[in-house]
Amino acid sequence: MTTDPLAAYRDRFVGATSELVYFDGNSLGRPLAVTAEHLAAFVTDEWGGRLIRGWDERWFDLPLTLGDEIGRVCLGAAPGQVAVGDSTTVLLYKLMRAAVAARPGRTEIVLDRDNFPTDRYVADGVARECGLTLCWIDVDTSAGVTADQLGAAVTERTALVVLSHVAYRSAYLADGAELTRIAHDAGALVLWDLSHSGGSVPVALDEWEADLAVGCTYKYLNGGPGAPAYCYVAARHLDELTQPIQGWMGATDPFLMGPVYTPTTGIRRFLSGTPAVVGMIAVADMVELLDEVGMAAVREKSVGLTEHAIALADEVLAPLGVVVASPRASSERGGHVTLVHPAMREVVAALWKQDVIPDYRDPGGLRVGLSPLSTSYDEVDRGIAAVREVLA
Repeated sequence: MTTDPLAAYRDRFVGATSELVYFDGNSLGRPLAVTAEHLAAFVTDEWGGRLIRGWDERWFDLPLTLGDEIGRVCLGAAPGQVAVGDSTTVLLYKLMRAAVAARPGRTEIVLDRDNFPTDRYVADGVARECGLTLCWIDVDTSAGVTADQLGAAVTERTALVVLSHVAYRSAYLADGAELTRIAHDAGALVLWDLSHSGGSVPVALDEWEADLAVGCTYKYLNGGPGAPAYCYVAARHLDELTQPIQGWMGATDPFLMGPVYTPTTGIRRFLSGTPAVVGMIAVADMVELLDEVGMAAVREKSVGLTEHAIALADEVLAPLGVVVASPRASSERGGHVTLVHPAMREVVAALWKQDVIPDYRDPGGLRVGLSPLSTSYDEVDRGIAAVREVLA
């Protein structure tokens, strides 16, 4: 039996002790039990009790105070560089648009064809809006963007490089420091999508000398469906970049309600409208738990779970024609494992009826999403056994 020093933390998640096998924490994390208490208290005490006074007492600063905590615990970011608000898509647009405006005369955005659809769609829209060209990197869908590929793609024409730290399909873990250096050597800015790494894989944005980053909070940060995303803007760029969605929360004096928009200083200038206060409560609970456990321990458990899933797949699924379409080396793999077989779409549909919940990604990929603090090794055993039974 595999030893799991973090096993006790599983009891803190709603439903984690049930018989259901949940392999989709990389799409929507389980809620923490304490969050139900905190949400109820918020409704009765803060929202119901303090009403509009809550803005002065806590809510106005929450996007920045929570952003600092996410930065400290999960992203390797010093204070004053992370803000919470808007959706991942909106934040991607803001930062892409700001980045290309900061590189006038450059005409290309570099990204890979297997990047998450939203990243590609937003980049396409920004390129059309600004008269730029998309420069595509063709990648192995069981891996991701390598240093050699990026080095061959960036030129003096590159304004922005858009990369995912962990590939959504394969879980390939990109070399953040090296790819950032390559882009910088070409004079380009880099925007990292951390949606599949934040809260699962340690990130070191300041150490990488990263420029920009965006991540969602409903996967490994367990913020719930539609929870607000976060953005990172390196301190050196805060006075240089101008975000394109000018809203009252990013103005110098939001409550002056003046006739002219004047952006405030610091990371607050990347806010636009009224932040989703309720949506930040669950995120704050999970960040507190990750701080308690430590990202190094979380990553160790994540590696253990994915290695266990791969070993089981090799043993019981490979004879049925299943191929592991994720990196074998743990240093190159994030928190999920993709198993490929022509029948996986039908397999996933059948598994859901049995309370075994992975997800499906074309072509033929079943993703085994393993959220380190809420997934057990026994759950992996039962889930992989169920995949084998359905395939057989």
